[in-house]
Amino acid sequence: MREQARARGFDICRVTHPGAIPDAPERLDAWLASGAAGSMDWLAATRARRSDPSKLWPETASIILLGMNYGPAGDPLAALAQKSAGNISVYARNRDYHGLIKGRLKLLAAWLVTQAKGTGVKVFVDTAPVMEKPLAQAAGLGWAGKHSNLVSREFGSWLFLGSIFTDLPLAPDPPEPDHCGTCRACLDICPTKAFPRPYVLDARRCISYLTIEHQGHIGREFRPLIGNRIFGCDDCLAVCPWNKFAATARETKLCAREELSAPPIADLLRLDDAAFRALFTGSAVKRIGYDRFTRNVLIAAGNSGDPALAGPVAEKLKSSSALVRAMAVWALGRLVSFDSLADLTQGYLPGEADDTVKSEWAAATGVAPREP
Repeated sequence: MREQARARGFDICRVTHPGAIPDAPERLDAWLASGAAGSMDWLAATRARRSDPSKLWPETASIILLGMNYGPAGDPLAALAQKSAGNISVYARNRDYHGLIKGRLKLLAAWLVTQAKGTGVKVFVDTAPVMEKPLAQAAGLGWAGKHSNLVSREFGSWLFLGSIFTDLPLAPDPPEPDHCGTCRACLDICPTKAFPRPYVLDARRCISYLTIEHQGHIGREFRPLIGNRIFGCDDCLAVCPWNKFAATARETKLCAREELSAPPIADLLRLDDAAFRALFTGSAVKRIGYDRFTRNVLIAAGNSGDPALAGPVAEKLKSSSALVRAMAVWALGRLVSFDSLADLTQGYLPGEADDTVKSEWAAATGVAPREP
């Protein structure tokens, strides 16, 4: 089975059983009760099935955990220094992994059924309510680091996970012990201090959550800390010392597209909805939609310190989205003087806009919004 998994693009294959994570329900409940999930209500809605694999499929006798390496070819944080360019998380710089991995899982599951006729199988990627990281640790793929993500001795931080549930009894592999030791690199680098303690993430402060999952306005206290991160954040993953053993992804569909490695913010601001969809076809970025993406790009523009971006930013004041208009006002307030801000927004009346735009105007200018 492991040979077949490798032939289908997986770099690691291990087995565990559905009862391997008995503390998962209690830990999940405590995390949800703390409010750390933010607006991700679907986590609580699927809590019962998520915390107990046998409730997802009662016939499950074994769970096959598979990992596909997506290690970057270069420094994943290099684009952070290019203030006039956007930084996209490594996992989203090419094809959305969900469809790719699910297709490969189905191929492996089909092979398994031919080997053991009558065997039942179900395949899952992380869109299903499966706690893949605890199960992967139980199966020996790696361990949950202090940043709560899986770390592998062979592949560092860069593993996509998938699973095959089967009613076929298979011998489980031993779990992987924690190898973090006293290291705090992932905790200390977090720009927004999203880890209240080791092994616990407060999603409400996480840049990945804020730029991807969060649908509304991002709090002013977080915007300067986001820098030029326009989709996700790799800081805590990238600094892990275990990455010295990481290898570049062998699956070409997971290697970064050049145009997504450090796209100029000016170019991204010129995208309309159709151009956005065309650029990010097949990418995970597409799922957040044009308005949220533009919100993120405007925050990056405001953090760039590049006054040449003021013109393209001002064009977003014409947007039909209050979310976009508010971030355009915020970005302009950081890029130009008050007089220039007044010139750029001439004919634009915050008094006619919603309260969020008025609030950003007042914060940017220090004066009350003009009334029509």
